Amino acid sequence: MNWIYLIVIATLAIFYFTGGNGSLPQSSAPLKEISYDAFKARVDSGYASKVVINKDEKILKMYVKPEYIREVFNRAPSEVGNEPFLTVEFGSIDKVESFLEEARKNERFTGSLNYEHNDNGGILGSLVSMLLPIFFFVAIWMFFFRRMGGGGSMGGGGIFSVGKSKAKMYEKGGDLGITFKDVAGQAGAKQEIQEIVDFLKNPQKYTNLGGKIPKGALLVGPPGTGKTLLAKAVAGEAGVPFFSMSGSDFVEMFVGVGASRVRDLFAQAKAKSPCIIFIDEIDAVGRARSKNPAMGGNDERENTLNALLTEMDGFGTNSGIIILAATNRVDMLDSALLRAGRFDRQINVDLPDLNERKEVFMVHLKPLKLNPSVDVDFLARQTPGFSGADIANVCNEAALIAARHDSSTVGKQDFLDAVDRIIGGLEKKTKIMTQAEKKSIAIHEAGHATISWFTEFANPLVKVSIVPRGRALGAAWYLPEERVLQTKEAMLDEMCSLLGGRAAEELFIGTISTGAMNDLERTTKQAYGMIAFAGMSEKLPNICYYNNQEYQFQRPYSETTAKIMDDEVLRIINEQYERAKQILTEHAEGHAQLAQLLMEREVIFADDVEKIFGKRPWVSRSEELLEAQMRADAERMAAERERELAAKEQSAADAHEDPEDEKSNS
Repeated sequence: MNWIYLIVIATLAIFYFTGGNGSLPQSSAPLKEISYDAFKARVDSGYASKVVINKDEKILKMYVKPEYIREVFNRAPSEVGNEPFLTVEFGSIDKVESFLEEARKNERFTGSLNYEHNDNGGILGSLVSMLLPIFFFVAIWMFFFRRMGGGGSMGGGGIFSVGKSKAKMYEKGGDLGITFKDVAGQAGAKQEIQEIVDFLKNPQKYTNLGGKIPKGALLVGPPGTGKTLLAKAVAGEAGVPFFSMSGSDFVEMFVGVGASRVRDLFAQAKAKSPCIIFIDEIDAVGRARSKNPAMGGNDERENTLNALLTEMDGFGTNSGIIILAATNRVDMLDSALLRAGRFDRQINVDLPDLNERKEVFMVHLKPLKLNPSVDVDFLARQTPGFSGADIANVCNEAALIAARHDSSTVGKQDFLDAVDRIIGGLEKKTKIMTQAEKKSIAIHEAGHATISWFTEFANPLVKVSIVPRGRALGAAWYLPEERVLQTKEAMLDEMCSLLGGRAAEELFIGTISTGAMNDLERTTKQAYGMIAFAGMSEKLPNICYYNNQEYQFQRPYSETTAKIMDDEVLRIINEQYERAKQILTEHAEGHAQLAQLLMEREVIFADDVEKIFGKRPWVSRSEELLEAQMRADAERMAAERERELAAKEQSAADAHEDPEDEKSNS
């Protein structure tokens, strides 16, 4: 690098001194001293183009006109350079000025008269003025070189380290401070991945029997389910070096850099064997090559993927290196990457169920100051479909809401508000609505609540609100059952419940509005899913047209089949719409009471609906659990009150006890 620095400095110096044209500038003519009388004669002859007087040194410079250069210097103009001059010593500056003024009047001198002073900086100032631009250019050049090469790991190295791996290396996975105890739930995933930890701790247990540990494990699941956390826990349990990087770290603007980084990563891993390599979001480089629409035969991402495939199971041996990767788009990965010998196992990290959500809550509730009213079981039931990251967000939002209300502890209502905030958005109580709009929203939301109350498989209602949240003008909260299988009847009941708002508008207002757009969108998607994917159509039974081939622009069915699908979707939606109107007509009085109650209170709960319609005809498993929990809470509170009363009575009895009896007892 020192030689490169010297070459660049020399090049910049040449360009600076030559003005960028590659040749040295022509210096002024050699100094030629003449007497003052000769100077006056040449001025009278009209040779002077301008005169510069230096008062400090008593010397003047007479610049000669180009047409008189040969006559004055006896040389060609190209030999003396631009603007050659003669130097003259003078005695009195006043005489020089008066002479030049008289010559100007007689038109013998038509040039300019200037004055100059000595530069006090001397040689040092000249050197600084010459070298400062050079140092400036060198500093800029070094800055950009270091910035371009700053992404390389292992201590930099400038631009020449751009092909080095950018993985973060932890000498011992335990340095991360994460073990399986920190991963709540995911018992199945932890059980599958436990073998990898056992192999790294005691490899002879498996090799003595002739077995081979899987070379790689792919963690697959929705975002926020803890895939990265699980990989860190594996490294923490095994206590081996841990290399962590993202799939996007392989991709660079330079050709061949991704493949070079892959090779460098595995070279470092072999030196630290046994170890773990973790690649997060591997779909950034592992996307199927046949699905790549890029035009051109030398795609950088494909080269990186080829290098990764070769390193994972090529001619070389990677004994003791275990590769973990995470993605939520496994259907996009190349089949060569998923074959046995590379990623032998696919470990599904799914959304947590009820019990797992309770475990996740227990982890995230530890740092919070909780109110005794907080029930972890109730919170787990109130968050169906939430991932671990969502639950962490709920706990954080609840703490923020409690702090906003100046509470000393985080209570049950704070968690319910946090769940509502995450699902529906922030309340907009300042949103201006007319009375007619408010009535329309109340009738719409009451329609949803009424239909869900009288359909068997609809989700149990929790509360209904007409307070605007986010982009929604009203909302209904349900406690959905976590079913493994979804039946056709359950899907039809859900569609009927979604259409209840639009049906209520048409029946009780006489007109329809745009407030049902989200309901109609969900209903249409569900109807097409029933027919095209689930085979639940009368005219197209037992047929699935699902196709996961990306960039395939041809549908896997004909235009005739598409017309049948459209007709079936329209038929199913119209049937459920008429069914919703029929249910609302039968319970029109209760619906009107519900809408009026919503207008007055803005938020109503399941107890209010039960007072109007009576007990729900069908009791779901979720409702049974909710009722059991409510009974348990009531019994617990009654027992606590009895204990408090007993304690008060005992303390009162102790206070009124005779002192003499107390002494004798002692």
